[in-house]
Amino acid sequence: MFESAEIGHQMTKAAYKAAVPTLRAALLEAQISLFEKRKTPVVVLISGQDGAGKGETINVLYEWMDPRFITTLAFSEPSDEERERPPMWRYWRSLPPKGRIGIFAGSWYSDPIRERIQGEISVKELDARAEQINRFEEMLVDEGALVLKFWFHLTKDGQKQRLKALSADPRTAWRVTQWNWDRLKTYDQLQEVAGHLLRVTNTAAAPWVVVEGTDDRYRSMTVGQVLLAAIKQKLAETEPPRAAVAPMVRVDLDGRNVLSELDLSLALAAKPYKDELARWQGKLSELVRDERFKARSLVCAFEGADAAGKGGAIRRIAAALDARQYQVTPVAAPTDEEKAQPHLWRFWRQLPRQGQVAIFDRTWYGRVLVERVEGFCTEADWLRAYGEINDFEHEMIDAGVIVVKFWLQISQAEQLKRFKEREQIAFKRFKITEEDWRNREKWHDYQQAICDMVERTSTGESPWTLVEANDKNYARVKILRTLCQRLEAALEEKSPAASALDGKAVKKPAKQDKIGKPAPTNKSSKRKT
Repeated sequence: MFESAEIGHQMTKAAYKAAVPTLRAALLEAQISLFEKRKTPVVVLISGQDGAGKGETINVLYEWMDPRFITTLAFSEPSDEERERPPMWRYWRSLPPKGRIGIFAGSWYSDPIRERIQGEISVKELDARAEQINRFEEMLVDEGALVLKFWFHLTKDGQKQRLKALSADPRTAWRVTQWNWDRLKTYDQLQEVAGHLLRVTNTAAAPWVVVEGTDDRYRSMTVGQVLLAAIKQKLAETEPPRAAVAPMVRVDLDGRNVLSELDLSLALAAKPYKDELARWQGKLSELVRDERFKARSLVCAFEGADAAGKGGAIRRIAAALDARQYQVTPVAAPTDEEKAQPHLWRFWRQLPRQGQVAIFDRTWYGRVLVERVEGFCTEADWLRAYGEINDFEHEMIDAGVIVVKFWLQISQAEQLKRFKEREQIAFKRFKITEEDWRNREKWHDYQQAICDMVERTSTGESPWTLVEANDKNYARVKILRTLCQRLEAALEEKSPAASALDGKAVKKPAKQDKIGKPAPTNKSSKRKT
């Protein structure tokens, strides 16, 4: 990966001075066009060795372009707030909207590289992280983003000379610390790990651009020209490229499916309902106050037919919780701000901290339900959304989030009855709209989409609970009972995140002389990189 960046690329001062004005004008023109059209976000990753010019290059881009439309995000050690959520949370919430450029100094590659150098993860685990990154970047590109990844390379001697030169100059000496000199000692390990990771993440959707970092002028001009060419090519696209997606195929030859097999006659009388409601609300209140829940969080996802009783069920859950401990997020049509981001962005940013509960009234499944049926997205968009949703939920679960999903099902006759009741009751009239009546005409299409959703996203770690909701009493108790049972079972098991931390605490990595192979010594050390 690095051979072409070790041949001594240089650019003369005269050539650089002559080329900069033209490049700056073209970059500004492309940037303004990008902002005015608001058709794509640009994600720029600046990575590489210490002293290779990452900071200087970012400063040059700010000088050449309009800084009002650029955002730079610098990531180092995660904060307490970030540690209490899935690792990708802090990157998702920092994505630039359409029309803007986001420069990431430090990115989703930093932690896997550091952890591998320190011997905290194996090559197999590194490859698994790389596959997650590939799917994330492919999703960004499928959503219309331009992803540019730069790796600034220096030889070992070149890095040493750069650090010495920076230290000797009073204007830049502050940038070189003992930490940088310590990092130089891990140069060979970084080359091995970074070379491997760059190779397996050098995809067609988001390829790496390796730039020699020895000569400042050559490095800056290379990045500027690559950025300009990529933006111009993206602006010239009339339709974003779509990856091939297999068509949806269903086999229900006998007309039976997961919804038709539900017994919607199930009901619960008033007296037992009152007793069961109190029982499970008390149990839920006890579970969320459990000491073990302080290291976990809970996400409740509610979907269902119109008038199926989602709001009533949510209110019964909320009644068992401290108002300071939960947040209900009602999901409607995306706002302009949300439309400028990938479809999962607005859900990522609502994930709760540890010890907190997030309740979603409608969810990220809108992409494969209403957007699919109503034609608000393309077939390619909703077909790939199943995998993206599964990735999202598995990332939550891996971080210790307990995910519980409910689909509330009612019959067409029951829905019609509830619609008419809403029209007659003053404080419920706001719940019934022309859109609700219009959706009834597509009942069959929605039922088909629901069955597909359940089959493709009901996983072992995040299964769907289908709720027979013709009787509200029965539905509310089943939801509370299921929630308590899932929460109790999860608390009895250690979360994946906690288990990983325990493993690291017990097994300290030995001093490394080669990646993943302990050096022959009785002392254990953990070098900070």
